[in-house]
This record gives sequence, structure tokens and C-alpha cells, in this order.
Amino acid sequence: MHTKLKYYTLSLLLICLFSCKHKVKQNNLVLDESGKVPTIVNTITIDSVWSGHPANFSIYTKGNHQFVAYYNANRNIVVAQRKLDSLGFKKYQLPATTRETANGTSTVLGWDSHNYLELVVDSLGYIHLSGNMHINPITYFKSEKPYDVTTLKQQYELIGSNEDRCTYPRFTTTKEGNIVFQYRDGGSGDGNEIYNLYDVKSQEWSRLLDRPLTDGMGKMNAYQSKPMLLDDGWYHVYWVWRDTPDCATNHDLSYMKSPDLKKWFTVSGEQIDLPATLNTNGLIVDPIPVNGGIINLAAKLVLDKDNNPVFVYHKYDEVGNLQLYVAYFEDGTWKNHTITNWEYRWEFSGFGSIDFEVLLKEFNRRADGRFEVGYYHKAYGEGTILLDKDLKAIGSVIKPESLANQLDVEGNFPGLVVQTLKDGSNNGKGNLQYLLKWETLNNNRDLPREIPWPKPSVLKLYELKDAQ
Repeated sequence: MHTKLKYYTLSLLLICLFSCKHKVKQNNLVLDESGKVPTIVNTITIDSVWSGHPANFSIYTKGNHQFVAYYNANRNIVVAQRKLDSLGFKKYQLPATTRETANGTSTVLGWDSHNYLELVVDSLGYIHLSGNMHINPITYFKSEKPYDVTTLKQQYELIGSNEDRCTYPRFTTTKEGNIVFQYRDGGSGDGNEIYNLYDVKSQEWSRLLDRPLTDGMGKMNAYQSKPMLLDDGWYHVYWVWRDTPDCATNHDLSYMKSPDLKKWFTVSGEQIDLPATLNTNGLIVDPIPVNGGIINLAAKLVLDKDNNPVFVYHKYDEVGNLQLYVAYFEDGTWKNHTITNWEYRWEFSGFGSIDFEVLLKEFNRRADGRFEVGYYHKAYGEGTILLDKDLKAIGSVIKPESLANQLDVEGNFPGLVVQTLKDGSNNGKGNLQYLLKWETLNNNRDLPREIPWPKPSVLKLYELKDAQ
């Protein structure tokens, strides 16, 4: 076992036996799963990348093909590809464009950490890429040949309307194998969620819905998850409303579900007249007020054994400390309770990208029917809370140290931190996982940093094999 991992596991066990007893509502049951450590099979160096601030990359695996989209050392968008039996990537840099020369779009990153990249590959092998847009014209590329990044070409219009002020691109593959492209039309505090549908057979885009899925009525916007196709065969979506660009004005955790992404229903099965608004009955999971302690998408969703939705999220308790809560639908109403007893208040507010002091990492229903909640906390570190089948905190699970925590910062510029990204496509080979690693400075509220800037960092891909 990695030496650093041994000390981490021992320290975590001691922390759980002492600190967690007082900070997490539980009965002190401790499950030690620290031995389930993935093995690094291969480490592949991809490129040198920009490190002056974070803007998330994208990785997607389709069959025997793997693709990575990132910003290189000069902040240009690059898409790299390989076959899984190869230890080298073929790289293609998109032609460098500026907003002045490309209809308001650009392939060069500025200082905005919202401008992440999003990549998907459809069932015929065509590559779709979007990103580098924060209230900018839609920025979208599609390959002209399957599995060939060198044929990526920009399309300046998909539908032709609601495409001038776009943010937060997300791709979802439907049950039928088509692609949904979701983005926000408008600004923070005043925007709507737009859904386009790509038909793989016709290779054409159309509007999935003839109206926005959510509408803030000019007073707010929904910070919404991408549709999640879960084990019940339905798509599930949740969001918080936000009144202004100030992140403290998030409120009202909300939820709805759909069998086909067209007809939408409340948790109790009542069909919704779209668009969903704050006043639509049956959508609010927890009526958290403005300044109530919930930030954009600070929630996780799973289904219980009866396919009912269960949420974990954070908000302020009655004395003003930030706690983790679970919410569940029972007897025709949403109920919730705390699963932590933290003596800490994360006071967040203001504009631009911020660094998180509390982060929900995972929420899973275990094979034994119990639940586990993984978190990061600035004051209390990392941990995993064990919940019983009734969603009561009963202890903790000692997990192996993540590879991200084992990776040391290689650069010597003050303030550099390790960034990692898992491949969430679940299309790879067998029990292999894929993890990207690079280094950047932290968020800077999307403002430029003065020179000197750190040297480019190295973008690496780790190929991991699950523990048996």
C-alpha cells in the first residue's frame, strides 16, 4: 500500500472515532473499506495545459475510442483521441478564433472559469463539442467523420433562436440513442433552460420542447442538473432558483421527472404545464430561502429501493451553521432532517466563480440497502457518512484515499492545486476507470491575474483498474 495511503487511513480512522462522533449524527458504526484501492495500470502524458485558473476539461470514452477536450498551454481548445490499446493521443487544435472575428464565439480561453468544455460521441461515432461560452453566442462543433477529431467543424447555428446568450452546455444521451443539448439562455438571475434534440439518423438538430423547460419569469433563473436516466427508466431533474448573479440568492430546491423528456411530472405523478416556474405546484423539495445556505446544484439525488427520489444537500440550520440534510417524499409530502452536527458556517456570496468550502462528493445507495454520503469540508476534511435504510446517520465508511489526494503538486508556483476529472461516460472497457489530472491556481472570481503566471502544467491520464 502507498505509504501516504497508510498514514491517511490510520488518521482518518482516528478522526472518525473522535471527531465524527461529535460532528456527524450517528451511532459510531464504522465500516472499513480502505482496502478497496484501484490499481494504476497506465499513466499517459497528453499535453501541457494552461494553469493560471481552472476551467474544466472533458473526457469521453466510446467503445475502443477515447477523447479528451482541454485548453492547452496557450489556452487554445484542443481535442485529443486514442484507441484504448494505444498509449499515445493524436491531438487536434481547433483554429484559433476571437469573439471579434467569429460571431461572438472563441476557441481561446479568457479568465472565466465558467467556460468549461463538454464533449459527447453519438452512436455513429460523430463527435460533438461545446464550451467556452458564458452569456455568449452558442459555441458548438461537430466532426464531419466518425471518430475523427481532425474533422471537427464549427456550426454557428443549431436552431437559430435563443442562441445569443448561452451558458452551461450539457449533453445527454437519450434512451433511444439520440443526443440532447441543454444550455441556459440568458444571464444569472434571468435565464431559461433550452433543450435541443439531435437525431442520429437524420443528423439534424431540432427543438426538443417548444418552450423552455424552466422559466424564471424575468425575476430568476434555474440552476439545473442535466436529465439523469435512473434505474426506474425515467429522467430526473433538480435545480435551485437564483434571483441575481450573487450566489447567496439561491433558493428553493426543486425537482421533477419525465419518461420521455417531453412530458414532465411532479414527484407524486401530476403532469406539469411547461415551463416550470417557482409557482408551479408540487415542485419544491425544500423551500430554502435566499441566504439560506444552498449554492448552485449543491445537492445529490438517488432512488431508494422503491424508486422514490432521495436528496442530500446543504443549508443553514436554525442557529446558522451549515449542515447536510436528507429529503425524502413520504405520505404525500417532502420531509427532511440533518445528518451532520457541524459547528461551522460557510458564508458565501458575491459574483463569479468561487472556491467551495463544503462540497458534496457522492451519494449512493449501497448493495446492503443503506446509503452513504461523501463530502469535503474545509474545517473537518473528507469523510463518508453511513445512513441506514431510514436515512438516519449511523456511522461512517472509511474509504481508500482517492488518487486525487495521493497526487502531489509537481509545479513550484505558489498556490497551485491538483485538478482531477473522472470519465463519467461509463463506456470503457470492463472494470477500468479513467482519470485526468492537471494543476492550476484556484478560482479568482473570473478576474485576470497579474503577471507572473505559473508555467503550464502537465495533463495526464491515469488508467485505473478496480479493486477486486
